[in-house]
Amino acid sequence: MTTTNLSPLVALDVLRPPRARQIRLGAADTAALTRREFLIWLRNPSFIFFTIIQPVMFVLLFRYVFGGAIHVPVPGGYVDFLMPGIIAQSAAFASFATAISLARQLQKGVIDRFRAMPMARSAVLLGRLIADTLRLVVTLLVLLGVGYAVGFRFRNGALPALLMMLLGIALGVAICTISAYVGLAIKDEESVSSFGLVWLFPLSFVSSAFVTVQSMPGWLQAFAKNQPVTIVIDEMRALALGGPLALHGWQSAVWLAGIVAVFVPLAVRAYRRAT
Repeated sequence: MTTTNLSPLVALDVLRPPRARQIRLGAADTAALTRREFLIWLRNPSFIFFTIIQPVMFVLLFRYVFGGAIHVPVPGGYVDFLMPGIIAQSAAFASFATAISLARQLQKGVIDRFRAMPMARSAVLLGRLIADTLRLVVTLLVLLGVGYAVGFRFRNGALPALLMMLLGIALGVAICTISAYVGLAIKDEESVSSFGLVWLFPLSFVSSAFVTVQSMPGWLQAFAKNQPVTIVIDEMRALALGGPLALHGWQSAVWLAGIVAVFVPLAVRAYRRAT
């Protein structure tokens, strides 16, 4: 009778690839997940349609239903006052789809399957963020076209107009980081959808998006003047129509940078705990 001596299993140390290669692989994973999101949208065009139609309806309603009753001291009348606010509001609302999508993927186990694959963990969040940013750009360009069709005009030159659109996109990206944290922390799609209305509606409507802050009750003006959506909208409006840029410019930068600095780590932590 012969015996076979089995040698003990020894764990092998797997060398990590060089840092530059890790970055390239992570970028490739992020691009693949971004492409995946676009393929999902192409196969579900109704999602894109309803994402775009809501802000378009806001433009038409406020332009033709409420615009005649709201008087604002800006060149071009109410439509020129309205469009920067609508663009900022649409950026905030559209970006909340990030929370709903991440919560849905958690519930269906999609993120767990991503975790089991040999891919960069950061690619899940980055791919989602990039895809939602590109979708936001498309939405805002369509919205701007509708605004031009109903009478909106930039009155401060091409470069400030471009900066206004970039600031609107930056606001949307900042809200995306909040949305990512909310979706990963709450995890339930229905709860996330309800919670989104709780904080987005006050921020967007108790602001200078649709009316001047001075027209609000005195006790409400303190909040409306100093909240980030109003500050960003005032800067966007100054870029579009002309006006002082410095004050709201640095305030907008501080607010947006602060939101990203706070909620990116929170979203990463929630992602690690969720998976």
